[in-house]
Amino acid sequence: MRYLLTLSISIIALSAYAQKWQPGHFTDVKGIVETGLIRAYPGGSGPIKNEGFIEYKENEKANPIKLSTSDLQSFVAGKDSFVVAHAPGNETWAKKDFDFVRVVVDEPLKIYATRGAGSGGGSGIHVSPGVGLSTGGGYGTSYGGGVGISFGGGGGSKSSKMSYYYGSSTANMQHLTNENFIDIMSEVMGDEPDIVLRIRSNDFRLNNIEKLVEYFNKTKAANKQP
Repeated sequence: MRYLLTLSISIIALSAYAQKWQPGHFTDVKGIVETGLIRAYPGGSGPIKNEGFIEYKENEKANPIKLSTSDLQSFVAGKDSFVVAHAPGNETWAKKDFDFVRVVVDEPLKIYATRGAGSGGGSGIHVSPGVGLSTGGGYGTSYGGGVGISFGGGGGSKSSKMSYYYGSSTANMQHLTNENFIDIMSEVMGDEPDIVLRIRSNDFRLNNIEKLVEYFNKTKAANKQP
């Protein structure tokens, strides 16, 4: 009973978080940047069938508008950056060919993330026990309680996992896998030799990549300090 109560409270908190308006900006297809408030995971139907979308308003009192992936190049909501991408090859993202992917690591060789890879359906928020929500380079603050949350990037079924990709741009994304993880992440984070050593020592793997990204960002920031 206590577990069910905790889970219910966590679901409510996570749902509120997912629906939250966050300060940010977007860049439209013409390269024009608009600043305001963005709701990255609004739920419901978007302007164009089978495309991802966000909601935007200029300020708290303004009426929100829906912007499809066809309208945008990229957007930033809170601490997270997203770019528009086509699903690579013959792949689909929760029945979407055109959606937003989160920029996990923004280096010459980039890491991207999305949920709903494959042909699974569904959208919105899905909560599953026993999976932690990472901090830093991820989807914001951890709520703990052993509850994981699926956000955007194509939604996906309740059992869908986060899929990670690497590439110099979204045009040449390829899957990041357990088999290529060490080589790819060593190249991505090659400017931090101590981190590369830990990657090659198997301290980090695909299942805890968000912790690696958090560690990388903190190390990089610390090394930049005078």
